[in-house]
Amino acid sequence: MPMKNTYESPLCSRYASDEMQYIFSPDKKFITWHKLWIALARAEMKLGLPISQEQIDEMEAHAEEIDYEYAAEMEKKLRHDVMAHVHAFGKQCPKAMPIIHLGATSCYVGDNTDIILMREGLELIRAEIVNVISRLADFADRYKELPTLGFTHFQPAQLTTVGKRAALWINDLMMDLEEVEYRISTLKLLGSKGTTGTQASFLELFDGDHDKCRELEKLIAEEMGFSACVPVSGQTYSRKTDAGVLATLSGIAQSAGKFATDMRLLSHLKELEEPFESGQIGSSAMPYKRNPMRCERICSLARYVIADAQNPAMTAYNQWFERTLDDSANKRISIPEAFLAVDSILCIYENVASGIRVYPKVIEKHINDELPFMATENIMMDAVKKGGNRQELHERIRVHSVAAGAVVKEQGLPNDLVKRIAADPLFGLTEDEICKNLNPAAYVGRAPQQVSEFLDNDVRPVLKKYAHLIKYTESDLKV
Repeated sequence: MPMKNTYESPLCSRYASDEMQYIFSPDKKFITWHKLWIALARAEMKLGLPISQEQIDEMEAHAEEIDYEYAAEMEKKLRHDVMAHVHAFGKQCPKAMPIIHLGATSCYVGDNTDIILMREGLELIRAEIVNVISRLADFADRYKELPTLGFTHFQPAQLTTVGKRAALWINDLMMDLEEVEYRISTLKLLGSKGTTGTQASFLELFDGDHDKCRELEKLIAEEMGFSACVPVSGQTYSRKTDAGVLATLSGIAQSAGKFATDMRLLSHLKELEEPFESGQIGSSAMPYKRNPMRCERICSLARYVIADAQNPAMTAYNQWFERTLDDSANKRISIPEAFLAVDSILCIYENVASGIRVYPKVIEKHINDELPFMATENIMMDAVKKGGNRQELHERIRVHSVAAGAVVKEQGLPNDLVKRIAADPLFGLTEDEICKNLNPAAYVGRAPQQVSEFLDNDVRPVLKKYAHLIKYTESDLKV
């Protein structure tokens, strides 16, 4: 068995998907560097610089080959990662070596690659959000009419439905999806701006031709799959871009953390549970326990992402003039890890949303404990119809409610408010007449209709738009 004597990130070894790990892998990074150098050379050749098709072909032939050993050797010597890879690529492409990175500065490959990777990361996250929404939409539709006790301040409030509560989780994710779409649609490449963003080196190469400087960026953007480059910059693109992207990721973490926290509380109430495997162990000491460990993991990772989002914000405000390098080490860690963590969160979220267990009998018991209090206004109206005095009835209900509450809280006995009212001649109501007011469905308002309208008008059009991104399991297809 190989030695495990160095630190490894749990985001890679335990949590994040292979797809997201690849996006932020060295292979992806340096292959993208190569492609950017090819795009630069091809554009420069097209605009008249002395670059041959043979040189382009040589670079393309080695675009996906990275000589890590030689690059490491050169970086040790040069103390510069970009130049180390220029030499490593040049060793593979000796004919092209003289024109690799022509006119560019390090941020040409570094910053443009970062934008490309963030966009691909956001596209993967978009697909993951859509799949979570799809699972929750099925759940919300299935349970849109099942009454459940609503809570404000985690104190019993009016009834809602299990499906309506799920609709709140979906709505948060719909907002996140809009944010992700915005980020994807507005990301622009840095382009070829040069050392202080003035394009001076390229203006020199093109003998003062401003049109060619502009066309160069257009050609690079098109080859790399972007519609535009940023209009102005220093050596780097504005680090507010990173702050904005991580703010979007933080928003997703907030939504997932809210869902997971609700699930943890509902698990304590024994109303809903996350999936629990037949052989799963909830506690090493207490075999009976069914800890909500997946939702706890979501909350844990969400907290990390929310805190991590402060990193690029602080970097953005502290960039001096056209550039400083204090962003570099922080950026290498904070941005990939935010993506890896959100990817992990959404993978777990989808897993939980695909198998939420509902316990209607427990939910009904909790409703029955509180419903008599909620029904008191209707009970009072029925008694008024029989000739009672509204003011006197209100005071008597208050007295009975306090007494019934004491029975529940101090003696641990069932709520006996209905029996107390039935036994009070002031109301003139039998127990059966009172119980007619205790149908939970009469107290959920428009919750079922709200869920149906939300799913039909807002959610399903989005799911239809992204149908190609939705993963279906064997059980889905059987249904």
